[in-house]
Amino acid sequence: MAAASDTVFIILAAGKGTRMRSDLAKVLHRAGGRSLLEHVIRACQPLKPAQLLAVVGHQAEAVGQVAESLGAQTVLQQPQRGTGHAMQVARRAIKSRAKLAVVLPGDAPLLRTETLASLIDTHRRGEAAATILTAEIEDPSGYGRIVRDEQGRVVAIVEDKSATPEQHAIREVNSSIYCFTLAKLWPVLNALRPENAHRELYLTDAIELLRERNERVLAEIAPDPREILGCNTRVHLADADLIFRARKAAQIMEDGATIYLPETVLIDPDVTAGNDTVIEPGVQLLGNTRIGARCIIRAGSILQDTRVDDAAVIAAYSVLDSAHVGPKAAIGPFSRLRPGTDIRAGAHVGSFVELKKTVLGEGAKAPHLSYLGDATIGRDTNVGAGTITCNYDGVAKHPTTIGSGVFIGSDTALVAPVRIGDGAYVAAGSVITDNVPANALGIGRGRQVNKPGWASARRKATTRQESSRAKHRKRGTSSRSRKRSRRKSRSRSTNRR
Repeated sequence: MAAASDTVFIILAAGKGTRMRSDLAKVLHRAGGRSLLEHVIRACQPLKPAQLLAVVGHQAEAVGQVAESLGAQTVLQQPQRGTGHAMQVARRAIKSRAKLAVVLPGDAPLLRTETLASLIDTHRRGEAAATILTAEIEDPSGYGRIVRDEQGRVVAIVEDKSATPEQHAIREVNSSIYCFTLAKLWPVLNALRPENAHRELYLTDAIELLRERNERVLAEIAPDPREILGCNTRVHLADADLIFRARKAAQIMEDGATIYLPETVLIDPDVTAGNDTVIEPGVQLLGNTRIGARCIIRAGSILQDTRVDDAAVIAAYSVLDSAHVGPKAAIGPFSRLRPGTDIRAGAHVGSFVELKKTVLGEGAKAPHLSYLGDATIGRDTNVGAGTITCNYDGVAKHPTTIGSGVFIGSDTALVAPVRIGDGAYVAAGSVITDNVPANALGIGRGRQVNKPGWASARRKATTRQESSRAKHRKRGTSSRSRKRSRRKSRSRSTNRR
């Protein structure tokens, strides 16, 4: 693809998008793991344009932040008076060296760089004043039809409601994506008039004016008609997301990974997976996640901005966020790894274990029902079920350091800051508040006391108490019954009088 060094790309991103029924500007809605605007900008960037402009209006600050973070310059359109007016506003920011302008909407996320390059190439070779990106679709209802002459040049763009029966049969439609020769565009742009119900200026009218002046207007058909689809409703948004997810899943499989039921898997655009990795149904791989070779990501797991090294296994329904899993490590099922967690080679994190900002050393194990936060745990250490690091004192977080080859008994509470030396044992059920030296046994619990006969004596006492309560209830019932009888007797006597 040739660089477009004499071309300015103008992305129209000022609209509210009322059909989306949202408080969020339309171009900020997301599909395929990115905002609509980000997709469009990324499609333009590889062509290295002279300028990349985004015309903003509704929620200009939020939209501008996205555009500028990706290297686009923003231009404010206030008020919004149509696509022609947006071009008039953008003109003030266009540098003099630009000869061509590609104008495209900010809500067309499926557009490909290759298609834009082809549009520009057709425009140059045809020495056109304007070239329209079009598409041939099965149901063109609602779209403007492209009417061509015998030479294939565009004669008119006919709106659906104005089309004749013959024109309604045309399947080639306008995408609202254009390439203009600026020297030809500026005169007709100045001649636009708001002669429509909305009192706005439209670029389609500029195309008509160019034809009236006998300027050459061409059309380039997009290779995939889905590329021109805009996202005007939540249904459109879901459709675009589905296409993105299918594209990404296909790419991951082409790179050598296996995906079972790929239609159920959610994979963001920057995710990578190595060869012979297996991804099971219902998995979500989000953000900047990187997965090595020969890994297994089992059903229902969610990985966000996480690196998984070769031959690691993520068991079902585990949630990993900004974590690292070393080679041949095993996570889950139902594990949670929070930001800053580093699981070293061959380590094991089991069911319902949560780690936060913790290093679990090579070959170490935390198999069941534990919380380990702000901890450094040495190699080949075993952390028993129910162990927690008490890392927060209500004001600040404190570290726990556990050496190599340590055995932590079940249901232990390690009150940070505390250090357990290499080779030490901690007895089950302990509350450890002081350091445990290397190779020592740490016990922090009350001494057990057995009281012979206590249980049988308690049962006898309980039986006597229940018997007493039953007798009391019976006497009370008899007394209430006698009182009711006396009241009824007095009532009958009164009635006889």
